[in-house]
Amino acid sequence: MPLEIERKFLVRTDSWRDQATHNEHLRDGLVARQDGLKVRVRCYGNRTTLCVKSGRRGLSREEFEYDIPRDHAEAIFAHCEGRIMEKTRHYVPGESGIWEVDVYHGELEGIVIAEIELASETAVVTLPDWVGDEVTGDPRYSKANLLSERLRAAKVRELRRACLAGP
Repeated sequence: MPLEIERKFLVRTDSWRDQATHNEHLRDGLVARQDGLKVRVRCYGNRTTLCVKSGRRGLSREEFEYDIPRDHAEAIFAHCEGRIMEKTRHYVPGESGIWEVDVYHGELEGIVIAEIELASETAVVTLPDWVGDEVTGDPRYSKANLLSERLRAAKVRELRRACLAGP
C-alpha cells in the first residue's frame, strides 16, 4: 500500500524564503471526511488529482492519489463550497530532505506550515532554525479543522457587524 510518512511544523520566521528553490499554487477541495478518512481534489500546475487518505497511524497513513481530467476536477470542486483552500507551496532544501512550506491564502491567510516527507517513521530530522513547534497529528492543525475554525470565526464577525449595524 502506498504510504505517506510526514511530519508537520509551524514556521517561526521567514528566513526560509531565501532558500526556496521554486513554488507552485495549489487549490484543494475537501470532498469528504469521515472517521479519519478524507477525500481531496487538487489542482496544481498542469495536474489535477483525486486523493484518498486514511487516518494517521503514528507518522504514517495510506495515500492513494490519481490523476483525473481537469474538467472532472472542476466539477468536483463545485461540490466543495466552503471547503476549498488555496496555498502557495514553496520547496526548501534541508539536511533531512526537501521541506514543503505552505503559505495559505483566503480564509486561511496568515497560516504557514512546513512539512517534510520521510522514508521511514524512524528517520532523523534535522530542523532548520526557521522551524517552530511540531504539529504532526494535532487535530487543530488539520487543513479541514483549520478551514472550519476560520469559517466559523468569519461567520461570527459577520453576525457581529450585522448586529452593530442594526436594522
